[in-house]
Amino acid sequence: MNSLNIINFLQYAFVQRAFVAGIFVAVVCSALGLFLVLRKMSLVGDGLSHVSFGAIALGLFFGIYPFYVAIPLVMIAAVLIIKISEKARVYGDAAIGIVSAVGISSGVILASMSHGFNVDLFSYLFGNILAVSKLEVVLSVILSAIVLFIIITFYWDLFSATYDEEYAKTTGVKTNFINILLSLLTAVTVVLSVKMVGVMLVSALLILPSVTALQLAKGFKTAMIIGCVVSVVAVIFGITISFYLDLPTGATIIMLNAVLFALAYLYKKLA
Repeated sequence: MNSLNIINFLQYAFVQRAFVAGIFVAVVCSALGLFLVLRKMSLVGDGLSHVSFGAIALGLFFGIYPFYVAIPLVMIAAVLIIKISEKARVYGDAAIGIVSAVGISSGVILASMSHGFNVDLFSYLFGNILAVSKLEVVLSVILSAIVLFIIITFYWDLFSATYDEEYAKTTGVKTNFINILLSLLTAVTVVLSVKMVGVMLVSALLILPSVTALQLAKGFKTAMIIGCVVSVVAVIFGITISFYLDLPTGATIIMLNAVLFALAYLYKKLA
């Protein structure tokens, strides 16, 4: 690939949109994913992605822009997971399974009731970042910036609750609020990621950069920085490779993340 080809490649408006949206979402996923991985909440992303499938189907069914429906509904589902696990004496992973099953089942039912939007719904299942619109780029940038701002603002509370929730309580951290906040941030991030890698691969985008960073970093902040770099690199090269080799972009991004994790793991073992 020569420099002229790269310049021509970057001149495409849809490629520029994909890079902007992809980089912002990648940074948010890696930053938030680190908290989820260390708190053993990785499956929350997977469960909420299934809920987003049902919410997107609902939006398409009624002719409403899917993200306008998905963001509030997935946020409600995130809070429901916490409330079910607290009030119904159900373990966290079981609560995720309940909400996840309801979400994806409702999406399947809505898809079967209307044959007109099945193609659109399929694109959300596996993602297509090269097809992001200007509105989706703006939404991705604004919501990613808000999520990052909240993470920075509540960094120490999130950090404390992640490493020792009981101790965090004794120091005055409102852990119930932090748990709900983390779930809501995850909900927004999941919806943003759906367009990039699809419902089926969202959890991998949250998990892989974080576990890669944990192989290399000795401190939390270092892990967060490395995770962000890994995620952004995977997105940039994933978009580029998928464009030139005509591969599914979302799957290519995830496979690159997996390769980077494997390399980090080998480096840790051999170092």
